[in-house]
Amino acid sequence: MAVDLTLFKQDIDKLLDEFMENGFKTFADMKKIWLSHKFTCIYESSPKRNLAFFMQSLYAHTIGHLVSSISLSQRLGGLYCLYCLYETQPFKPPFKIYMSLRELKLLKSLVIEAKLNDAKVALAVVKRMLERNSFLFGYVDLGGSCVNERVSEVTELLNARVRVAYDKLLANSQIEEYLHMDLNKELDLKGLKQISSEYAEAKKSAIKEASSIVGVEDIEHIAQNGKLVGDAVEKISEEWIAEKERLYQKTGFFPKQGADEFQELEHLLTDC
Repeated sequence: MAVDLTLFKQDIDKLLDEFMENGFKTFADMKKIWLSHKFTCIYESSPKRNLAFFMQSLYAHTIGHLVSSISLSQRLGGLYCLYCLYETQPFKPPFKIYMSLRELKLLKSLVIEAKLNDAKVALAVVKRMLERNSFLFGYVDLGGSCVNERVSEVTELLNARVRVAYDKLLANSQIEEYLHMDLNKELDLKGLKQISSEYAEAKKSAIKEASSIVGVEDIEHIAQNGKLVGDAVEKISEEWIAEKERLYQKTGFFPKQGADEFQELEHLLTDC
């Protein structure tokens, strides 16, 4: 039976509307509104089942405010609300906040804007969330109207054993290098295709020349309709890229581009 989260989302909207209408930008203001609404009580009405779906839906709805283009006040309110939802949840272990690569980029933009506006508390909040490993960055984007349809995919990422296994697997191995490897570059596909084409032509020429001296009926098939090595490797490379994309989407672990975004975000917060 589907869980109706409409009222929960409306409560978040009301909380953030009050924050935004007053033009607030500090965490102290959010804390004051949060307490006046007794907002932690939101968990008392949480469903008995599908808790992962419940939490990720609250997170996703709040992230919608964080990545909004309406005002800095709304984005900061979304950030503070997201932090409060994570910190006050009664679940052990706590449900991490799933954030897509696109949302990670927008969080980085918010950090840059917060720096320009001297919103030091906002920077401290993001830094604390990163230090506490509150986020689960992934490849699948849950934004917009598809959140209810896609959030079930993300619940798989909440299995801590998968994350631990992934970290341990890559800790002292070359597997991560292979995950991000570009076969086209590693194998010099363009050069390999040229070599294989030249080799095929050389075989034809050699057999043609030999036919004027000896019978070549038994070996003529070698030069006929053979699949070039370069073409075979190109097909393997295409399959490799497709398989990596499926891996990213199934596991939610972001590719190298996402890792770079995360490192840039950490760098922005180094002196906060």
